[in-house]
Amino acid sequence: MTDRNNGRTVPGVPGSVSSIPLSDLDPDPQDASIGQLVKSATAQMSTLVRAEVELAKSEVTGEIKKGVMGSVLFIVAGVILLFSTFFFFFFLGELLSVWLPSWAAYLIVFGIQVLAAGVLAVVGFLRLRKIRAPRKTIDSVKEMSTVLPGGAAAAAQSGAPATGLR
Repeated sequence: MTDRNNGRTVPGVPGSVSSIPLSDLDPDPQDASIGQLVKSATAQMSTLVRAEVELAKSEVTGEIKKGVMGSVLFIVAGVILLFSTFFFFFFLGELLSVWLPSWAAYLIVFGIQVLAAGVLAVVGFLRLRKIRAPRKTIDSVKEMSTVLPGGAAAAAQSGAPATGLR
């Protein structure tokens, strides 16, 4: 595929597929044997499938590029916002220093930041504690091992009850 900005070819990106290149392999199907017709149909089906795969690859590649570009822009915006909070806290300290001594104003801002970090850490910890093992998947895998041939012996070794389904 060529880059729209400078016309160079981008490696690994398929070119656009404008049509499916099917053609008659045998100009006179009336005289063709069944074997030749099957061979022709198989070749055309193979070509059709390959062309569809190429079309899907080119469409997905374009959409992935758009998604990556959008993600990069969101990340840059987040970094700029993160750096901007530094100036907001200086502003807040200076604003409080109008009514309080500077050291007290900056101490209050520091306390607010520590309190916010503590609350977020506790909320994050509580959410992490709620994560559980995938019990249904584990039970399903244990049951599958008893159903498969030779699984009863494996289940007996692991301590799982054999269901007797075979």
